[in-house]
Amino acid sequence: MSTLGFLTGGARRTATATTRRPLGTRGGRVAFAALAVLVLLALLAPVVSPHSPVLRSGAEFLPPGSSGHPLGTDGLGYDLLARVLYGMRASLFAAATVIASGVLIGGTVGVLAGTLPGWADSLLMRVTDLFLALPGLVIAMAVAASLGASYHSALIGIAVVWWPMYARLVRGEIRAWSARPHLEAARLAGLPWGRRVLRHLLPGVRPTVVIAASLDVGSLVVALSALSFIGLSSPAPAPELGAMAAQGMPYLLTSWWVPIVPAVAVMLLALVANYAGDAVRDLLRRR
Repeated sequence: MSTLGFLTGGARRTATATTRRPLGTRGGRVAFAALAVLVLLALLAPVVSPHSPVLRSGAEFLPPGSSGHPLGTDGLGYDLLARVLYGMRASLFAAATVIASGVLIGGTVGVLAGTLPGWADSLLMRVTDLFLALPGLVIAMAVAASLGASYHSALIGIAVVWWPMYARLVRGEIRAWSARPHLEAARLAGLPWGRRVLRHLLPGVRPTVVIAASLDVGSLVVALSALSFIGLSSPAPAPELGAMAAQGMPYLLTSWWVPIVPAVAVMLLALVANYAGDAVRDLLRRR
């Protein structure tokens, strides 16, 4: 909205219409609807596909569109639809878990660094900078490999390198909000540290953290798929999208759907999550 002191009638109507849109734009609504559909499909995987993701349910290499197997089967006769849906569920759960741990650990470090005296801020930020200076995916691979290939090892490996971004983000926001007049007034009035943080600082930081978390979903889906692609997640026959694509690569020229279907699922999930994150960012910035 313009800050020149006046709004024309058309501009006023445009601003009012924008603030009344629940998701901002048509693209934002489409992105949220698509993400909701993917999440529901993943949660309702046993209903959508009656086949087990780890038990043989048909002949090998049935093409997409086969009776009872809409996405076909792989070289072991596993139903690809069931495996993709369960793989999407695992990817979404992993992304949510890593984001939650990143917000909790990184947010705590950021709040402490932004509100405590200078020596504490310097110490916490130097540790954070150390993690940020290291190649994240390489460190995640090293951690997952040292713990042994498993789903939980992949989660821990990604979580170890994900929290510093939230720490740096929250610390910057805390410092910006602490410089505002009402925070200075609260400090001079003797409001305790805990109440200043809970009542004045965290509510101001929350929108930025929500935006960052929503934009991280797609990146985490790709990162976790990369770890499973190189064999650092659950061993076969666990339904993980990256591992499924890797295991199907030898059949790319003869049975293309075996590696392509899980790869397309990763791309679709990451793409929709990124568009939904952009919509969240635009919505909160307007508000």
